[in-house]
Amino acid sequence: MTQAIDQLISARWLLPMTDRQVLEHHSVAIQGNQILDICPTNTALERYQPNQHRDLGDQLLMPGLINAHGHAPMTLLRGLGNDLPLMEWLQDHIWPAEGRFVDEAFVADGTQLAIAEMLRTGTTCFSDMYFFPETIVETAQQHGMRIQSTFPVLDMPTQWGSGPEEYIQKGLALHDRVRNSNLATIAFGPHAPYTISDEPLRRIATLAEEVDLPVQIHLHETAGEVDDSIQNHGLRPTRRLAELGLISPRTQCVHMTQVDDHDLKLLQESGAHVLHCPEANMKLASGACPVQRLLDAGVNVGLGTDGAASNNNLDMFGEMQSAALLGKLSTLDAGATDAYSVLRMATINGAQALGIDDRVGTLEPGKQADMIAVDLGDILAQPVYDPIPHLVYNTNGRQVTHTWVAGEPRLIEGELQRMDLHGLRERVNQWQRHIAAADQH
Repeated sequence: MTQAIDQLISARWLLPMTDRQVLEHHSVAIQGNQILDICPTNTALERYQPNQHRDLGDQLLMPGLINAHGHAPMTLLRGLGNDLPLMEWLQDHIWPAEGRFVDEAFVADGTQLAIAEMLRTGTTCFSDMYFFPETIVETAQQHGMRIQSTFPVLDMPTQWGSGPEEYIQKGLALHDRVRNSNLATIAFGPHAPYTISDEPLRRIATLAEEVDLPVQIHLHETAGEVDDSIQNHGLRPTRRLAELGLISPRTQCVHMTQVDDHDLKLLQESGAHVLHCPEANMKLASGACPVQRLLDAGVNVGLGTDGAASNNNLDMFGEMQSAALLGKLSTLDAGATDAYSVLRMATINGAQALGIDDRVGTLEPGKQADMIAVDLGDILAQPVYDPIPHLVYNTNGRQVTHTWVAGEPRLIEGELQRMDLHGLRERVNQWQRHIAAADQH
């Protein structure tokens, strides 16, 4: 007797990311928001009676990609102040634009634009750090996107709050509101060691342990940041944070382009995670994270795009290719950051860093059905000898045809399902005109 289920999705290839194995002619059985079974398609057709059966032909099913670090609203600043070093780019272009334009409307439209791009290119979960996180979470929930929202904490006042105490209060209130959400989680987001002083960092370390929330922070983004910390505090930033109690298995260290032996040992012993953003680091000439060295030491490394303002896109397939190629170039080792390791960084490693690997990051029974379909049948993708390196070295996000989040289709045959793109384009064009005019003055 066949079992009635909600969905059956079949494809030529299936990459569960539980190991290096690629399954051929398999299907994913989905009941509610969870994966019920993965088995050969012939077996699935005998075993199940689905309400909907989608046969994808020469496509590949895999876990949805996890963009472990970004600033979604800054998608409205895509391309502003190109070809400049980090601090000049921030001080002369980004911070003035943010000071003038960032409000809840800016954040809502920028987040929706980012979500459209991410869903279209295979990202099903993103971690975000920006002002008005309440609006970011609400927008993500409206469009059925999985999110870790890391609320910013800085010493200085911003449009969102007056200082560390207010930021923390607002962030914890947001956590209380979404604590039962299936798709949204909250984390502390102290911006960077150079924008927040010791006392708020100590308080965050204490609260993170009490409330059991992750902490994401920009760390060792440039050599200048490290040098300034040694001059101002007598310590490298990692050591300073460790002495404040802020380096632990909850900590998500973004960038880490500067890693010496002491940093590496601290990451190893603490269980902290590193989030690698290769394209933003290359574009801003910030440095290269020593990914293979970290992986060899047992440090968990996830992958993120950073914001579209410094990338200039949110395509995680492009990010995977950049991570693989930069890893090889920076070590002069063609075997470094191999394709499977990079795919892990974009899936299960990211889930582990965000603390949601019990729910997503691989395709296996009991996990939620966050998955994507990638078309490997196009003539531009031929021939396919091994789908794993093919995904990293040949594929781009435009080859994603379907995206599911918790079993719900968000992209079908390349078409977004819950978004008014015409209205979004009009609002984005209005923002562009205003921001461009202000940037010229």
